[in-house]
Amino acid sequence: MAFADNLKHLPGVSHLSALQLLDADGKVVATIEHKQGQIGSLTLYNHLAQTYGSITPDAARKGLELYAEHTEDARANPGKHPNIDRLFALEASGNPLRVKHVFVGGQAE
Repeated sequence: MAFADNLKHLPGVSHLSALQLLDADGKVVATIEHKQGQIGSLTLYNHLAQTYGSITPDAARKGLELYAEHTEDARANPGKHPNIDRLFALEASGNPLRVKHVFVGGQAE
């Protein structure tokens, strides 16, 4: 299935303004915002966090599968898709990322 088709089967993110990805020390290493151009990644990362509890190597592999055609484009064009590049790096390193949800209205979890 194509990425757009995969997104149709994932939970919505209208309640989120962003996701923050934290390393083992609790440092924010990336933020995926609820804005044009990032909503698909926000949806996918939210799904991975709900399913795996954090962005683990297994979650990264599933994410790369769900990104579908964009995964091969990212592999061929490093830097073009930073949210996919992050999954490649995480899969290789084995270092999971914790996810902090930032809800519409400013509450974080």
